[in-house]
Amino acid sequence: MTLNQLRYFCTASRCHSITKAAQELYLTQPTVSVAIRDLEIEFGVSLFYRKGNQLNLTEEGEALYEKATYILQYCNELQSNHSSINRVKPPIRVGIPPMLSTVFFPELLDAFTEKYPTIPVMLEEYGSVRACNLVQEDTLDLALVNMELYNIDKFNKEVLANDQIVFCVHKSHPSSAKSEVTTKDMSNDNLIFFNADSVQNELLKIRFETDGLTPRVFMRSSQIYTTLQFLKNGRCGCFLYSSMVNKFSDIVAIPLNPPIKISVGMIWKKGKYISNDMQKFLSFTKKYYQKHSLVNL
Repeated sequence: MTLNQLRYFCTASRCHSITKAAQELYLTQPTVSVAIRDLEIEFGVSLFYRKGNQLNLTEEGEALYEKATYILQYCNELQSNHSSINRVKPPIRVGIPPMLSTVFFPELLDAFTEKYPTIPVMLEEYGSVRACNLVQEDTLDLALVNMELYNIDKFNKEVLANDQIVFCVHKSHPSSAKSEVTTKDMSNDNLIFFNADSVQNELLKIRFETDGLTPRVFMRSSQIYTTLQFLKNGRCGCFLYSSMVNKFSDIVAIPLNPPIKISVGMIWKKGKYISNDMQKFLSFTKKYYQKHSLVNL
């Protein structure tokens, strides 16, 4: 068994195709096929089965893929840390939903960079659903997500804070004086929802459907400040986390009845090798929000 064989096998697993793996690796198809066949002979198992034109991992293939991914990630970190040629550290790639990044990351990232100035962090904005998929595909190392995802147990996770969804309007909106709102109260309002890969959207959709109502969504957006500009006319509303609202002047947060409570946390892929830098980032993030809690419900 060689590292190249494991690399070819992992690439074919991810691409579900020998042809695509060979193209990505700039190799011939026979080179990739032989490497995988040699692994199968060495371990005495079949690693793939075909479903149409697509390769799928067998049970034995899944087990090897998890271990091989870990080995390759460890070797990449070892090479990065000790190579005399490449002294540039790869960044920790963190996915953050636009709404959560407003509350969670600006202060945390400043504090982390101050303590660990040599550890680079690259942030990428995605909704929680998309971010989880990218973590599973190893495009992201970590992701900050709404923990109400249906498939959250597929990942390693660390809950960081609790919060709740609130109905937000400008102070000139007719509902701004209310102490709470129901779906019926909001059913005639023009509403701004976030984009389709937001977990919040699904929670709100379920709430409206349960009550036999359809929300009047006139815009979908991923930009907080664009949303807030629309609220200024006093004729529409949106949904944010309660911990966000004190950051915006002239915006009133009205609790939902019954409330929609959520947890926010960090996820990473099961079986993934956790580098020293990632361990430091996870540990720092957890301790930071123990000291700087958002909302305790």
